[in-house]
Amino acid sequence: MSAVFKREFMAYFRTPLGYVIVAAMFFFTGYYFLTFNIFGNTTNTSGLFSMLFSVVLFLVPVLTMRLLSEERRVKTDQTLLTSPVSRFGIVLSKYLAALCVYAVSVSGTLVMAVVLQVYSQPDWPVVLGNFTGLILLGMALIAVCLFISSLTESQVIAAVGGFGASLLLVAMDALHVVLTNSLLRTVLIHMSFNSRYSGFTVGVIGLADVVFFASIAGCFVLLTVIVLERRRWS
Repeated sequence: MSAVFKREFMAYFRTPLGYVIVAAMFFFTGYYFLTFNIFGNTTNTSGLFSMLFSVVLFLVPVLTMRLLSEERRVKTDQTLLTSPVSRFGIVLSKYLAALCVYAVSVSGTLVMAVVLQVYSQPDWPVVLGNFTGLILLGMALIAVCLFISSLTESQVIAAVGGFGASLLLVAMDALHVVLTNSLLRTVLIHMSFNSRYSGFTVGVIGLADVVFFASIAGCFVLLTVIVLERRRWS
């Protein structure tokens, strides 16, 4: 399992993809930090983290598009599936590799907090709560997009499918406003990533929100394992 993890993690930095993801996230982090904190003359980082929600939604599909679809395209998936590593180990290794690259990319938010510390006193509980929210959001989205990548051998389709899932998450927030059915509205509110994430932006780490994101991640990792298991016997 460690060999698969190392291979997948290093693969991100043998191609421009890993550098592009990290650079893009650092760019948007720096831009929003400059806009909300430097020009706004405030140590409140809630605006910075709120804006990063949308950035994460559209960067994660690019981060995960090649994880399993590329294996199918170049026909190395059968070799991987017949290796001594279990299907769960394969999926978990790829998932953790993507999560580690994602964690590196969002670490720029902590750098910005350190910069604030030099000149003022940021609210560290809020900063750490926001960072926790970003990691949990990434955990869930990476699992969803990894599952989509397992369904196709095309990186483009995997990326488009991930973007579609992201757009659906955004649309859910708009839908519950116009729906008249109270049950559907309640379900959409409870399933909304944005609503679950908003608490973290003010430094509130709610157990229900942590469980929600962790459950989504676990569910889609297991679904990906099932897809691989079915492919093995097909």
